[in-house]
Amino acid sequence: MTKLAIIYYSSTGHGTAMADILATAAQEAGADVRVRHIAETRDPQTFAENPAWSSNYAATRDLPAATGDDIVWADGVILGSPTRFGSTAAPFQTFMDALGGLWAKGALAGKAYAAFTSSQTAHGGQETTLLGLYTSLMHFGGILVPPGYTDSIKFADGNPYGVSHVTGPDNQNEINDSTRAALQHMSVRVVKVASALAKV
Repeated sequence: MTKLAIIYYSSTGHGTAMADILATAAQEAGADVRVRHIAETRDPQTFAENPAWSSNYAATRDLPAATGDDIVWADGVILGSPTRFGSTAAPFQTFMDALGGLWAKGALAGKAYAAFTSSQTAHGGQETTLLGLYTSLMHFGGILVPPGYTDSIKFADGNPYGVSHVTGPDNQNEINDSTRAALQHMSVRVVKVASALAKV
């Protein structure tokens, strides 16, 4: 059974919802799926007046948090982070920065990787976030499996680098049908490639 790790950071819950969609699609494709959130690094009091952030924190804080061992375990990995000024969020980058020991051992290499992100606006840095994230994965020796335009849904979703969601100025936008379908497509694609790599 192909092993897929979905590792993400989410503040206001959109990343959590996207990770759930990815996980369901991978499970339906026959994968053994491990979903892990990256632990919040900010003091909850600093976002206490943001109900979405507080709600997502409360819903995920007692769930297993991501570690490098989750990547080592997996044949394929899908990573997610919201966009922060055109790059990944600080907690996500802190997680990545802690992987140096595993990288040095070659333990992160040869796996299928893809990524997802979200921002408030359509041009809020989604593409630069994904491309920057992939640079780290190239250092790992990872096999990049972006969706490209491998399915017609990508012409509606419009992001060949991964999957992105526009949250809206008040972080209220629900994940629409095209984004949901794009997440499902990317998840199944990563599972298929990871399965092939695992047999090599």
